[in-house]
Amino acid sequence: MLVRDESDRQVVMALAPASGVVVAVGDVTRPADLTSLFEGTGGGVVDVVHTAGVIHPDRWSNFEAVNAEGTRNVLAAAEQAGARRLVHISSNSPFGTNPDVADTFRNDEPYDPYYGYGASKMHAELHVREAVERGLDAVMVRPPWFYGPFQPQRQTTFFTMIRKGRFPVIGSGAQRRSMVYIDNLVDGVLLAEMVVTPAGRGWWIADERPYSLNEIVATVGQALRDEGYEVTDNRVRVPALAGRLAEAADRGLQRIGRYHQGVHVLGEMDKTIAVDISAGRAELGYEPRVSLYDGMRESIRWCRAKGITL
Repeated sequence: MLVRDESDRQVVMALAPASGVVVAVGDVTRPADLTSLFEGTGGGVVDVVHTAGVIHPDRWSNFEAVNAEGTRNVLAAAEQAGARRLVHISSNSPFGTNPDVADTFRNDEPYDPYYGYGASKMHAELHVREAVERGLDAVMVRPPWFYGPFQPQRQTTFFTMIRKGRFPVIGSGAQRRSMVYIDNLVDGVLLAEMVVTPAGRGWWIADERPYSLNEIVATVGQALRDEGYEVTDNRVRVPALAGRLAEAADRGLQRIGRYHQGVHVLGEMDKTIAVDISAGRAELGYEPRVSLYDGMRESIRWCRAKGITL
C-alpha cells in the first residue's frame, strides 16, 4: 500500500497492526516510487486498487498532475509488474451533472466533465482505456459523494452546519444526489476486483437510490438527534440564482488556473447528480447494504469516537 506521508502510514498500521500489510510512503506523481512499491511484491500475483486522487487541491495544476498523470504512472507500473487486474476509482465528475432533476445517469454516458476535477478524472479514465487496449485487465468504479468513517473535514463541516440549522439549501431542495456509504463502496470495489468481467468496464457504485437534498438534510438532522445532539431546524434557503452565480465565479477562477473550494461546492449544490446502479447489480452482484440514515449515524459515531466536535 502506498500513502503520502509518514503520518498516514502510522494511521494505516494502527488500523491493522497484525495484518501483514506493507505500507510504503510515496507519491503517484513520482514513477520511481511506484517502481519501488511493486518491486516489494516479490514478483507474486498483483491486484491493484488505485484510489489516489485529489478533489480539492491546493493548486489547480494538481488536478492533472495527480489525477491524470498519476493514474498513467500507476497503470505503467502495474503493466510492468504484470498485474492480474487493476481497479481504478473514478468519479461522477467526468460525466458532469444531470440535465434536469428527473434524469438519472445510465451506465454508459458520454463524457461531459465538470470543470478541472472532472476533466482530470476523464483523462484518467482515458488512460485506463488506453492501457486496456495494450492488454491490461483494468476496470473502473465510479462513486458519487461518499460518506462514513474516515470522512474528510468537509463532511464534518456539513454535519456541523446541519446541526446548527445553517446549511444553505439552494432553490427548492428537490435536486437529487447519489451518495455512497464507505462500506457500500468497499463492497463494490472488491466485487470489481474479483468478479470476472470484460476489461474496460465501469460501474456506478452508490447507495440504493438517489436522495433529494431536502431528504439528505432531514436525514442527517434526525441522525444527529438520535445520537444525542441538539439540532436546530434548518431554515436557510438560498435563491437558485446564488448557485448559478457561484458556478459562474468557479468557472472564471478555474479558467485562470485558480480553485476555491467553497465557491466550487456552492456552485455545484443546486445540481442533480443521480446515477443508476443496475449495471453493477447485474454484472457484479453489487447490493448496497447500508442506508443513508444508518450510514450517517455511523459517521457521527466515528466523529464522536475521534473527539471531533460537531
